[in-house]
Amino acid sequence: MKSTLLLLAMTATVAFTGRHDGSPVKPGNPKSLHNAVTLPAPDPDNGGIKLASGFQGLVFADNLGKARHIAVDQAGTVFVKLEKLNDGKGIVELSDNNGDGRADQTVMLGNNTGTGMAIYNGYVYASSDTSVYRYKLTNGKVMETSPAEPIVSGLTLQRQHASKSLAISPDGKLFVNFGAPSNACQEKDRQKGSKGMDPCPILEEYGGIWQFDANKLNQHKADGKRYATGIRNAVALDWNTATNTLYALQHGRDNLNNWGGVFTDEVSAELPSEEFLMVKEGSDFGWPYCYNDHYKNQKFLAPEYGGDGSKIDRCAGKDKPIMAFPGHWAPNDLLFYTGSQFPARYKNGAFVCFHGSWNRAPLKQGGYFVAFIPFGKDGRPSGKYEVFAENFAGVAELGKPGTDVNAGKLDLASPGDAKARPVGLAQGPDGSLYISDSVKGKVWRVMYTAKK
Repeated sequence: MKSTLLLLAMTATVAFTGRHDGSPVKPGNPKSLHNAVTLPAPDPDNGGIKLASGFQGLVFADNLGKARHIAVDQAGTVFVKLEKLNDGKGIVELSDNNGDGRADQTVMLGNNTGTGMAIYNGYVYASSDTSVYRYKLTNGKVMETSPAEPIVSGLTLQRQHASKSLAISPDGKLFVNFGAPSNACQEKDRQKGSKGMDPCPILEEYGGIWQFDANKLNQHKADGKRYATGIRNAVALDWNTATNTLYALQHGRDNLNNWGGVFTDEVSAELPSEEFLMVKEGSDFGWPYCYNDHYKNQKFLAPEYGGDGSKIDRCAGKDKPIMAFPGHWAPNDLLFYTGSQFPARYKNGAFVCFHGSWNRAPLKQGGYFVAFIPFGKDGRPSGKYEVFAENFAGVAELGKPGTDVNAGKLDLASPGDAKARPVGLAQGPDGSLYISDSVKGKVWRVMYTAKK
């Protein structure tokens, strides 16, 4: 009874939208929030991670398997999508029934692996590499007998970049990533000297974001429409309710060094950029013909199409990112913060989860942290990115963001040496931030514990 009363108090006093949740809830009083909700005691070491000043954390759950994206519903139930089946199941439902801030009940659901997760209109939405489906929520949970309802099915299984990450707008538009099953649309993928196909036939069905109806069952690819194109692979998607706009982060292409000349190994380690995109209907961000150079703040013609590191050519008219990061950091999730637990400067700002690199040799590996980016009223970043949570990999960052050329770089030989890799983000009903890990399946809960 005590935990039930606490949960009711939390949901009554806290503004909540959840992970890509389109169900509006009346906001609480931000000034009284911090004292209205009793936060659980953090772990002495914040669960092994280092957090921004004023924040503390705890391990909400551990050893779930290879976790991907996560979602939290209004009752505080945490849903975790798995990349590989755990005991034959692909979704973990976690509940804190005793009110101590940590999961004490685990229910396994479904038999599909994948990445995408969202809460919308009383349903849990999830995706496999070939489908999007949903489960009905009953009192904040999915019953073991609840069937998986097909939203989009029959999608072709891709050889690479197959994850169907998703976002849902408040009016029920379902946005799905269709990553390109290619690095740069070459005639022979990733082979030195192989030219790019021109025009790139892959763009007809992949390399962009498609829009469907989140409320309609049994859709197929032909029922959707291509919303934006020229995006190699956008694992991170979120709908920004403050600007009523879709945003995404693109994984930049690999192997610029296959072409030699100015494309040295060092250049290929840093370029092209990982791009933060404001996505409008009809946007074209230029893949595979173009790549972004964050040092020059310009898109250039890809070497597969005759680029030499200075030619702009057809890339002059392509949409540019609103922010760009060093190459290969692998941005795998995006969350616009709408809660009131955190200080006011975090409101409507963006959290980005960098899963971490694998191919930055001969330079240091990069990523493996969660960044915060403040946003202005124009829907664009109002300042540089900040490291919000780090030390997932078990090694510290070499430099400081925004000031040091070593910022975001780790003395890490390979991803296999990382103790953890952050991959998913979700916002809880009390405004806490949840972060998932893809190595062993930890879930952290991060809270603001300093006085406002």
